[in-house]
Formats: sequence, structure tokens, C-alpha cells
Amino acid sequence: MTTNTPAPKLTRIDGTPVRVLVVDDEANLTELLSMALRYEGWEVRAAGSGLAAVRAAKEFAPDAVVLDMMLPDFDGMEVLRRMRADDPNVPVLFLTAKDAIEDRVAGLTAGGDDYVTKPFSLEEVVARLRALMRRTAVVPEASDSVLVVGDLTLDEDSHEVIRAGEQIQLTATEFELLRYLMRNPKRVLSKAQILDRVWNYDFGGQANVVELYISYLRKKIDAGRSPMIHTMRGVGYVLKPAN
Repeated sequence: MTTNTPAPKLTRIDGTPVRVLVVDDEANLTELLSMALRYEGWEVRAAGSGLAAVRAAKEFAPDAVVLDMMLPDFDGMEVLRRMRADDPNVPVLFLTAKDAIEDRVAGLTAGGDDYVTKPFSLEEVVARLRALMRRTAVVPEASDSVLVVGDLTLDEDSHEVIRAGEQIQLTATEFELLRYLMRNPKRVLSKAQILDRVWNYDFGGQANVVELYISYLRKKIDAGRSPMIHTMRGVGYVLKPAN
């Protein structure tokens, strides 16, 4: 007997839901698609014309677009051209008529990433979108062994640390310190708490070791980026997503 394992939830790098723009002038179809995508936990916006689609893409900044080739004002390829002028990398899944082979070829030639033909199953659209978004800056929700704060991830099993797609090499002590901070995001931790958890020291004269290792971490985690590790004077330290 086989069981269906649910697909991992897709999120943006910062942990927020992925955004999908659905563009079709058939209101019933748009509503069905939107419901199916929201069921995946995604944020959805719909547009019924090319002009509305271009405007929505600028405001909404979608991670993927489902785009009908035939729209009342201008066609899907013109919508794609205008969207790509603002965001060259947004993946686009075209919806095409069953017999319009030339539309599919033209859409892919113009820069579309994939297509489905009408009528289609909602499951197929979801699967195609998942595949497209995995190629871009959208990631599966972290497993239990992975800590995620903003664009920083720490894998407790492999000891890999990555910020904004860049791998960061840490010593064993730096890793333990970062792990403690990431297990308590947005929570101010005192030097005494950090010493006790990371070094197993009773507090007394060893505060400078915490300051030293916090400075080491900052050079590796925050260097050249928006800071995530903050000093709360007289209280301790806090790690939170960058602004």
C-alpha cells in the first residue's frame, strides 16, 4: 500500500508565502485557479486583462505568473514582454488553447517558461508552477533540522550555514553560538545565558569571550549585508531578520 507524501511547502527565501499572479479573462477559471493555489498556502492575485496584469505585476512582484495567451486588450506575449521589462526573471506559465500549437511555440520562443493546454487539471498547473519556482529564488519550507531566520539558514545535521545563497564557513564554537541565536530569533539573550548555553560556564568574568565570538560571527554573517545580529546595550544580543 502506498501513501501520498505531501509536497513540501514552498516559501520565499524570507519565509513568506510565494506570490502567484493569475491572468485570464474567464472569471470562473481565474477563481478556480486562485482557490487551488491558495490551498497550497500561496498568496494569489488575479487580473482579467493585459493592462491589469502588467499593473498587478508591478505592485504585487509575483514569484510566478499564470498567463492566458488570449486576452481582451492585448495578447499574452505582449504582457510577457512588458512584465519582463520590469522583472527579467519572473517565471511564466502560459495557458493555451488545445489546438493552438503555434501559440505554444510562439510563447516559449518569446521567453515563456512552460505551458499547459486548456482544459487542464488544477493539479497539473500546481505541479508546473512548483517546478518553475524551484528554479528561481523560491525554496521548500525547511525541515526540522534546518533553522531559518530571514535569508539565513543553518542545517543542524550537515552544519551548513547559508545567507542569501552564499555558503558561510564557521568554526564549531561560532556554529553553536549562531545556532543558539537562531533558535531564539527576536529574543534578547544575555551574556550569562549565552555563556551557559554555548560554553557551559557559570557567569563571572568571561563576558569578553561572548563579545569576541559575537564580533567573529558578525564579520561572517553580516559583513557587506544588512545586519542581523544586534547589541542591546546593557542587556545582551538579539538576532532578527534584516530590514
